[in-house]
Amino acid sequence: MAVRTEVELAVGEPFDAPGVLGFLGARAVAGVEVADLPAQGPLRYARTVALPGGPGAVEVVAHRAHAAGPRPGWRVRATVEVADGSDVDVALDRVHRLLDLGADPAAVDTALAADPTLAPLVSRTPGIRVPGTVDAHELVLRALVGQQISVAAARTHLSRLARVAGEPYASTVPGLDRLFPSPDRVVAAVRAPSAAEELDPGRPLRLPRRALATVVATCRALADGDLVVHGGLAAVALRRDLVTRPGIGPWTAAYVAMRVLGDPDAWLEGDVALLAGARSAGVLDGDVTGAAAHRVLAGRAARWAPWRSYAAMHLWRAVAPVASPSTTTRQT
Repeated sequence: MAVRTEVELAVGEPFDAPGVLGFLGARAVAGVEVADLPAQGPLRYARTVALPGGPGAVEVVAHRAHAAGPRPGWRVRATVEVADGSDVDVALDRVHRLLDLGADPAAVDTALAADPTLAPLVSRTPGIRVPGTVDAHELVLRALVGQQISVAAARTHLSRLARVAGEPYASTVPGLDRLFPSPDRVVAAVRAPSAAEELDPGRPLRLPRRALATVVATCRALADGDLVVHGGLAAVALRRDLVTRPGIGPWTAAYVAMRVLGDPDAWLEGDVALLAGARSAGVLDGDVTGAAAHRVLAGRAARWAPWRSYAAMHLWRAVAPVASPSTTTRQT
């Protein structure tokens, strides 16, 4: 029988609850995650999680605190569902990392607001967070699938893969019925076709041939222990190990470092959404284009160290605001 425990989380204010939960909700994999983010009322996000004592689930609900002032804070409660009571603290620690609750929002906001072009973004979204992950291997796969495609397309691919390869799990949380596929289950379910083979239109992961080869090879390396990815690694070492692998470039390595390690100073050079956000915010002159624009932006971003991950979140938000808070994601 599952053990359910509810805990109120310590949240450093300001806390951008709509932003971090909206980011996760926009990427929610059907059956693995659900999100309900109404404009009025509490924000809810839940997902399954593989724990040492067996599969479980976590659910986060954020309520606006009844406080005076133009920016009321947030009360955040987490409910964990575990097979083994000793996993409660493990699950809560993963929620803490997922929501970036260890951040120092005052230090981040003060540093970034010192740049006149970022100051309006910080004022608009104080306490922005860099979403983490509950599972390092999962995040590597998400990053690989998400290379050079939209968030919506990546979500579709991963939801299809989860239906085929995700381990079934009977959660008490409505909408959750499977775990995100582990590397060994991905290797068992996904083939990397040879150059001579036609791509099967019914394949569980409908990526191009080269991307499939990268996914399978990387998942095999994770399953075998040839590639080690966890939250305790140094950022430099993790990036080095990732970029030495075929099909993994600096952008993917930086994104994994940002979300797996909680690296506060990752910069995703070459990211077109960052470029668009920088232009929208007036950080970058619209006359500068192409590779030169990425170089100029990277140079400007050096001023935002050691908080470039948070600056990136602001620039992404500038061109892709949190989807209407009435967004609801359910398995279909």
